[in-house]
Amino acid sequence: MTTADLILQQLINGVSLGAMYALLALGFTLVYGILELINFSHFNIFMVGSFVALMTLDAFGLKGQTVVLTGLPLAGVLLVAFLVTMVATGVLGVGIERFLLRRVRHVKGPAAMITTIGVSYILLNVVLLTTGADAKNFPNPLPAVHYDIGGAVLRLREILIWIIAFVLMGGLSYFVNRTRLGKAMRATAQDPDAARMMGIEVDRVIMTAFFVGSALAGAGGLIFGLYYNFTSASVGFVAGLRAFTAAVLGGIGNVPGAMVGGLIIGLIEASGGQLIATAWTDVVIFSILVLVLVFRPSGLFGRMAPNKS
Repeated sequence: MTTADLILQQLINGVSLGAMYALLALGFTLVYGILELINFSHFNIFMVGSFVALMTLDAFGLKGQTVVLTGLPLAGVLLVAFLVTMVATGVLGVGIERFLLRRVRHVKGPAAMITTIGVSYILLNVVLLTTGADAKNFPNPLPAVHYDIGGAVLRLREILIWIIAFVLMGGLSYFVNRTRLGKAMRATAQDPDAARMMGIEVDRVIMTAFFVGSALAGAGGLIFGLYYNFTSASVGFVAGLRAFTAAVLGGIGNVPGAMVGGLIIGLIEASGGQLIATAWTDVVIFSILVLVLVFRPSGLFGRMAPNKS
């Protein structure tokens, strides 16, 4: 494989990873843009999403590339899996906001953030106690179709991951910028008190942000399973930290910034094994997090909303 082929292969792999991180980063950035709260439970909402996806695929009897329990085509099963996973994780995010975070939202200090850390560990331990600590194999439903581009290989699963991720991100961008509820979210991010005076139901807006962000995390969990063909209780921590880094890099609170930040982190991870030892990849990624926080806290694109303090 020539150097050009190697670079192209890293680009293909990096965009696939970056699309997953971008979906997860959007959940951080939506909530932070409105509440200025880092939702650490988002890490394990992603992990729960991967298990919901696995159980959904198992319920259809998906074995390899064959659906053995229903008459649905493979594409239909995958569509249902995405819908079930996104709705389940979206409802989970709304439940966390409605019954736990809303009660401490107006408490000064780190109470809300600490609550999200506690919720994250509850989710982790519930999954550990019910499924065990061992990795679980995902079915591999996608046909082994690939296209040779010089010495690089583009597989069907990468193409589908790109399509799904970018359709979801494009849909979110349209929702935030073009719909009435999306405009209400932006107004609430700018000034919640003024938004209330204009008749906007701020609590509804916040619940919507949690639902949408958590649903995208669930989609990211399913993409993770399809890409790596496994999941475990520990995947949320590793992927969540990288997605958080992506959100900070792009400008936490900035939707386009989260998308670009996710792609950058994905490309860094994909190329790290070639340019430096794989073990050093995390050092590079989290060094970027520290450097951005120190020298450009607003990220590459700046925050969507001004600081309300």
